[in-house]
Amino acid sequence: MHESNATRRVPPAAACEAETTIRRSGGQPTTIPAPTRDVLTEILRDGAQRLLAQAIDAEVADWIHRHAEVADDNGRRQVVRNGHHPARTILTGIGPVEVSQPRVHDRRIVGRREVEVEPGHAAMQEVDDSGQPVERFRSSILPPYLRKTKAIDELIPWLYLKGISTGDFGEALQALVGPQAAGLSATTITRLMTAWQTEHKSWSRRSLDKQQYVYLWADGIHFNIRLEEDRQCILVLMGATASGKKELIAVVDGYRESEQSWYTLLLDCKQRGLAVDPKLATADGALGFWKALPQVWPTTRAQRCWVHKTANVLDKVAKKVQPGAKAKLHEIWMAPTRADAEQAFDEFVALYEAKYPKATACLQKDRAELLAFYDFPAEHWVHLRTSNPIESTFATVRLRHRRTKGNGSRVACLAMVFKLCESAARKWRTLNGAKLLPDVIAGIRFVDGVKPEKAAA
Repeated sequence: MHESNATRRVPPAAACEAETTIRRSGGQPTTIPAPTRDVLTEILRDGAQRLLAQAIDAEVADWIHRHAEVADDNGRRQVVRNGHHPARTILTGIGPVEVSQPRVHDRRIVGRREVEVEPGHAAMQEVDDSGQPVERFRSSILPPYLRKTKAIDELIPWLYLKGISTGDFGEALQALVGPQAAGLSATTITRLMTAWQTEHKSWSRRSLDKQQYVYLWADGIHFNIRLEEDRQCILVLMGATASGKKELIAVVDGYRESEQSWYTLLLDCKQRGLAVDPKLATADGALGFWKALPQVWPTTRAQRCWVHKTANVLDKVAKKVQPGAKAKLHEIWMAPTRADAEQAFDEFVALYEAKYPKATACLQKDRAELLAFYDFPAEHWVHLRTSNPIESTFATVRLRHRRTKGNGSRVACLAMVFKLCESAARKWRTLNGAKLLPDVIAGIRFVDGVKPEKAAA
């Protein structure tokens, strides 16, 4: 067989050298090819290095141009270029990129002192000879002490949940992005985990007094903890702002989705500034959340998740009946009007009550809460009928977590889930029909998803 020009046969010895064996935290070995000389990657890296240098040069030139009129009594410019900082290597997704940032010399700066940046808060800032604060140049492209890009930061928790043991992170990263990744040792990973835990604690104490959430989604996500007998339940709360943006509100360690755990979470959010009751909350049938919700936000309406309800109902019918029952349930929550949904609801009960009373009882006990979405804009129904905004985010997390057979501690699991949620949040899309949210906030009740003519006038 003839080899193509784009490929070549690798001798057995070379093949052995071109592989790195690493251990999953469960003990199962896996092999990742070691980095080889890749001409295309080198070209991309060289191009990225030149583009980065050009972007930083342009940033510095713009800063100096904007301060061109700043001069001393003799007319000498005070903000000028002054060579370059020592070169440093940034670890990126295509490997290491070396960059040397131009140095900006600001002759106005004579020292540093504590300056009040806002009432009650002070910080150290550079000042001129009259004691006035001076804004020093700081690159927004290349922050001080940056050594790796955000893509690498996101890769680390991904590898962690994928099952790579901390002792093998260096080898795994070398195989993925090049030999310069060797500096990310097990100690580095442990230090990053500690930083993530601190970051989560700080995020969990942030003020929410400027936020208003129109809709909420709540769920409890269960994880195995290798060093503990009990499974960990992480309570997750998401919200949609008045502009339609989905945001992560809280990620906390709960106790089996109990009423007390949910009450503590919701009350903490309220005490940190969420004083206005959300209009609607969507969750599964876990009693803990629904018992806690009216104690904190009494006017917030309830919407049961149709995905969870469907699964619970189907679990109570014979397997051969499940496809037909599922289709009938689908007809309920996909009905265009409440009247059509009520009719489909009654038909389901009439059809299955005799043989499967537990299934119909499970459905009927939450009838009002299952159809609450009809009082809100039809454009929002796809978001409100299920807790999918949370479920879709955690589907990948659950998959990776099963591969690791659980984290070693509850705080490590919580920090890792927080970081992955934070990464996923950047991809969340705005609510459909966000322009209708002011009407929802104003308390207008829609009829079958349509704004009443009287309210529209």
